[in-house]
Amino acid sequence: MLRRFRVILETNEEGGYTVWVPVLPGCISEGDTREEALSNIKEAIELYLESLDADGEPIPAEESFEEAVVEVAV
Repeated sequence: MLRRFRVILETNEEGGYTVWVPVLPGCISEGDTREEALSNIKEAIELYLESLDADGEPIPAEESFEEAVVEVAV
């Protein structure tokens, strides 16, 4: 089965990217380039899902999360 997960890419001050999956807590990776970061997070997601399966845990669904932007005066 093919599943899709939303990932967040953040540029690092030192260069490269940190990337994480909001629906999979703790599923984080990095890469020197955007492509490398995305490749690394794909591998991290696969390992995360294998761990959930081994523990008999369900895979969280993207539909159970909402996204919003909050404005804050600074």
